[in-house]
Amino acid sequence: MTELFKQFAKNEDGATAIEYGLIASLIAVAIVVILGTVGDQLVSTFESVESGLAGSGGGDGG
Repeated sequence: MTELFKQFAKNEDGATAIEYGLIASLIAVAIVVILGTVGDQLVSTFESVESGLAGSGGGDGG
């Protein structure tokens, strides 16, 4: 029985899996933050293009 406890104490697979999980979650949070910022800039760019096209008379020609 004591041998089983010694093997359990030496086993670091669980700690490694938790570390990889934390790293993956931090990467996911960073991606969400970056995409949120880029998304806002992209919306702003498309809005300025839209207003530029509307001001130049580039409608549907209808």
